[in-house]
Amino acid sequence: MPATEATVASLRAVAGLSVSRSVPLAAYTRFGLGGPADILVETSSVEAFLRAIEVMRQSGVPVVVLGGGTNVIVSDEGFRGAVVRYTADRILAAGNRVVADAGAELQALVDFTIARGLKGLETLTRIPGSVGAAVYGNAGAYGHSISECILKVRFFDGRDIRVFDQEQCQFEYRGSIFKRHKGWTILSAELMLQPGDPDQLRRTAEEIARIRDAKFPPTMKCAGSIFKNLYLAQLPPEVAAQVPAEVVREGKVPAAWFLEQVGAKGMRQGDIHVAEYHANLVYNGGAGTARDLCALIAELKRRVRERFGIELEEEVQYVGFDSSGDARDDSRGGAGAARGAAQTGQPAGSASAKH
Repeated sequence: MPATEATVASLRAVAGLSVSRSVPLAAYTRFGLGGPADILVETSSVEAFLRAIEVMRQSGVPVVVLGGGTNVIVSDEGFRGAVVRYTADRILAAGNRVVADAGAELQALVDFTIARGLKGLETLTRIPGSVGAAVYGNAGAYGHSISECILKVRFFDGRDIRVFDQEQCQFEYRGSIFKRHKGWTILSAELMLQPGDPDQLRRTAEEIARIRDAKFPPTMKCAGSIFKNLYLAQLPPEVAAQVPAEVVREGKVPAAWFLEQVGAKGMRQGDIHVAEYHANLVYNGGAGTARDLCALIAELKRRVRERFGIELEEEVQYVGFDSSGDARDDSRGGAGAARGAAQTGQPAGSASAKH
């Protein structure tokens, strides 16, 4: 029996696992792109998840852990290995404390807290993705990030289950220690929120939803903003001097400003488009390919690099490209930096962390 067949048989013997073969990953990503995974494993059980990882470690099959698929680009050739989705989605509250499984939708957590009059997450309304991925990428918007409410994070480090407090998580702008240790998988998060008026929280969330839906329609096949914003203080002085003061927000320059200066709006590659109204919004018109998406991202980075001498950094992670031969801009990190993680058994972050 081929190694993959043996692995599938071993996985199917584990209680609590759903195991499928040759599953197109496009259905599991916000971009709607991606070829098949050799094996797709789904479970809401921590014990089954740990056993699945052990089975694949013993078999030598490459594995990637996938969250909500919001910030992931999967190769057109798919992933030669196993994709694991941890789907536990319980959300529990005791007073001002809330515990959420990593597989819960971030929006479900936001709605849960608003309904209970708990303040702190309402500005994260309409950020797509899972709770685990939001913690992984420190999702945030309107001057607030999920890290502000985090008490503890429970995770699997590849061998043991551990718990970190907020300081140990080393949160930063759109990042955390979990993003730097890609072999770790977040299982749940405990949050502390403040009392708030449910009606006022709901009104705030509804206004944010209105703005977001106009900019990033829920049906649009995109990851929201494709590039991270840049800290003004970290830019070369000659570049910082070119940035109008009115575009700087919370000490950061929107990546969209740099992209606008190089004519990004309305660009396209095949059926992959840059929005006419937002230079940092790249979307799949419906018939796009991962190859075209990567080519357009590389061109945008090249234009900004040549004009300003700076390197834009994507928020997305890349899955399956080592084995596919897809052309991407690997010469300066960025896209290529995330590539190897998926191929060596490390998880792909799928948090949407928009501005």
